[in-house]
Amino acid sequence: MTTIKTNYNSIRWTGSEIEIIDQTKLPEEELYISLMTIDETWDAISKLKVRGAPAIGIAGAYGFYLGIKDSPETEHAAFLHHAEKVAHYLNSSRPTAVNLNWALQLLLAEIRKQPDKSPAELKNIVLNRAIEIHNEDRELCKAIGEHGVSLVPENARILTHCNTGGLATAAYGTAFSVILHSHFAKKVKMVWVDETRPLNQGSRLTAWELKKAGVPFTLNIDSAAASLMQNGEVDLIITGADRITRNGDTANKIGTYSLAVLAHAHNIPFYIAAPYSTIDLEMETGAEIEIEQRLPMEVTYFGNRQTAPDDIQVYNPAFDITPNHLIAAIITEKGIVKPDYRKNIPRLFS
Repeated sequence: MTTIKTNYNSIRWTGSEIEIIDQTKLPEEELYISLMTIDETWDAISKLKVRGAPAIGIAGAYGFYLGIKDSPETEHAAFLHHAEKVAHYLNSSRPTAVNLNWALQLLLAEIRKQPDKSPAELKNIVLNRAIEIHNEDRELCKAIGEHGVSLVPENARILTHCNTGGLATAAYGTAFSVILHSHFAKKVKMVWVDETRPLNQGSRLTAWELKKAGVPFTLNIDSAAASLMQNGEVDLIITGADRITRNGDTANKIGTYSLAVLAHAHNIPFYIAAPYSTIDLEMETGAEIEIEQRLPMEVTYFGNRQTAPDDIQVYNPAFDITPNHLIAAIITEKGIVKPDYRKNIPRLFS
């Protein structure tokens, strides 16, 4: 497989701080900002300056290190207590994406299992593990793309939702990686890009990444997806995921469930692409997933312009749950998982 190179880094560790592309500024400005404290990291995750489940996990891992690196504690128990408070605080920034909690629990486990190490030694261990998480994600996403190519037909017209590219991961992306690798395999005719209201991650971010990569695409309004399928313009749908439960139920950006239902109605395969860190074997079904509720202003304003009356109620969930029976396959770094998910996911990832 040809090695594919991208010309931007969404997240980078400089040796003392986190450097990210501020995704709230795209596509108008490719602005890189530095996060030097745990509070700046929490704010960047909460306000979607860094977003996408894998990228949030990476940022959270580095943010965890920023939160413990200046701890004055010299005893293991006190240092661990401080680290647990740091993890709890960071985890509150966005509750639905499992990668954040996964990364934080991984780092806490490093501290818990080595009580013989000094806090100074543990700080270095945590930083090195955070760097490993970052590097691993890059390789996982590459493998996801390579595996997913086999599901993409010749001259494929792919519909995707939200943003799943290098902006949302260490590199390549998840669903975007499948699209990118399929494009370089000369299998992609068109990518339909849902704008993904209310924050327009499709139009602001995915379109920006596809344009940079030279992949043919067309931006469409979310409510046009059904019409595209009805008119025979879509061959398959690929999205990412923010949490996948043991039975294959999947939390992803609001509107994903609608696409899965439409795909089922039009006999179009619907695929999820995600790394193992997005799979939560502790949760049995999607009914257990906490769904983040976002601010009303994201819906009642478009940019700085008010688009709805004052003092109205707004329902603005960030995610929805796609039931497993609507998912044709889950594309992972270990290969393609097909139903029965309750058996096949634990078999591959336990």
